[in-house]
Amino acid sequence: MKHVKIASIPADGIGPEVISAGIEVVLAAMERSTDTQIEFTHFDWGSDYYKKTGTMMPEDGLETLKSFDAIFFGSVGAPDVPDHITLWGLRLPICQGFDQYANVRPTRILPGITAPLRNKGPGDLDWVIVRENSEGEYSGNGGRAHRGMPEEVGTEVAIFTRTGVTRIMRYAFELARERPRKLLTVVTKSNAQRHGMVMWDEIAEEVSAEYPDVSWDKMLVDAMTVRMTLQPESLDTIVATNLHADILSDLAGALAGSIGVAPTANIDPQRRFPSMFEPIHGSAFDITGKGIANPVATFWTACQMLEHIGQPDASHRIMRAVEAVCAEGVMTPDIGGTASTQQVTDAVIGHIRGANR
Repeated sequence: MKHVKIASIPADGIGPEVISAGIEVVLAAMERSTDTQIEFTHFDWGSDYYKKTGTMMPEDGLETLKSFDAIFFGSVGAPDVPDHITLWGLRLPICQGFDQYANVRPTRILPGITAPLRNKGPGDLDWVIVRENSEGEYSGNGGRAHRGMPEEVGTEVAIFTRTGVTRIMRYAFELARERPRKLLTVVTKSNAQRHGMVMWDEIAEEVSAEYPDVSWDKMLVDAMTVRMTLQPESLDTIVATNLHADILSDLAGALAGSIGVAPTANIDPQRRFPSMFEPIHGSAFDITGKGIANPVATFWTACQMLEHIGQPDASHRIMRAVEAVCAEGVMTPDIGGTASTQQVTDAVIGHIRGANR
């Protein structure tokens, strides 16, 4: 029997609610497995931990996580802790410390969900956004000088390396090649940002020669928001910088009906370290504890995690169950339903166990 070890870090806000639901669903999907057992180990790191200890996770947190096959992550952010502390204290050290340089965010309009796009439904919007996840605008370089003075200066330095851009471009072309349409759109802002962004364009051109079977085009990020909204069917696989893809993927989630259904995988493609899987909706303190958080993003994230650890059958069972439950109208209020988090979870598990029989 193969034992797969997953670190669970629910963290803040609705994180504990949706991660516990996700674990229930994963274990249900794995019930029929005869050769693999998944074991979750829970860590209470996050904003509450910070308030007690002054750090978001222990000093040896990364060393502790190295022994796991994957990380199932909830969300960070609390009203009484500055955002730069929560983000740079937990999520980003894991992403950067484990070189999870490919952030992968699939988006589809699921059956039963009414998307805000006029006359668009399932099949009209089916994208995967690949976000460079290790450098760029979120590299953490820069600083402040003359604090509090009229001449105070703050600099935020975006760093783009040939190694970083080339590897994310290859990852995106590979992913596009695996999808039926074999279509990639490269997003930059190279008309105004004439150094790093122009390098992105040049490297995209170079890497494209390795993938003659993949069609590709490029868009400026501002024009891309228009294309995503008015011509969603013209897009398939998308690659962009850390900042641009962060923004575009939230737009993608909203266009598909809610960021409550949007998943994320933070991948180390070389598998030197554990990859991390998280829904993108954030901590959502306005609904924390109300039992109405949408668990669909977490279930879809769990599908990505199961694929990554070599359990595609369990992944497909969860996704089919999610689609069936949404089609039946068992949904949380953010996508027009009246169901609670637990009711959606129970319905998905019911479909999984029905398929298991």
